Amino acid sequence: MSESPAEAAGSHVEGATAGPGKNRNVFSRIALFVRQVVAELRKVVTPTRSELLNYTGVVLVFVTVVMLFVTVLDYLIGRGTLALFG
Repeated sequence: MSESPAEAAGSHVEGATAGPGKNRNVFSRIALFVRQVVAELRKVVTPTRSELLNYTGVVLVFVTVVMLFVTVLDYLIGRGTLALFG
C-alpha cells in the first residue's frame, strides 16, 4: 500500500509525497487534493467533432438496445404473472 494519496494515484505533483508516518493537517490535505485535481484536469483531452459525433451515436444505439431489451423483458414478465395469477 502507498503512504499517501499522491503515491496511490501515481501522481508526481511537487510536494505531494510524504514520508512514512508523517501526518498532515486538514489544510495541507485539502491543498494536496486540489493540486492532484488540477494535475488530473491538465490530462483531459477534448474530443474532436467527429469523435464526439461517433461517441454520441454509440451511446444512442446502446441506450435504444437496452430500452428495447427492458421493454421486452417487462412485457414477458407481465404476461407470465397474468398467466400465473390470472
